[in-house]
Amino acid sequence: MSSITLKVNVFKEGDVYVALCPMLNVSSFGDDIEHAKSSLKEALEAFLEECEAMGTLEAVLEETGFIKKKTTWVPEEPIMEEKITLFC
Repeated sequence: MSSITLKVNVFKEGDVYVALCPMLNVSSFGDDIEHAKSSLKEALEAFLEECEAMGTLEAVLEETGFIKKKTTWVPEEPIMEEKITLFC
């Protein structure tokens, strides 16, 4: 059994909270932050289980920038991260 470390972002959209795992492009929602995160965890588990069942889990994780260290998948860490503003 291996583990995976994932980044989660939570946004408020109207009356609901949306939880997003940007690395895997999986999201879910809830009436509050904790419910949104719990729903996202269920969605991520289902996504990863389906990838495992199809035999594509390692390929999906590698394609999305994860590195396997022993039994843990970790996201590749950027050497720099910043926001920029563009005008269009």
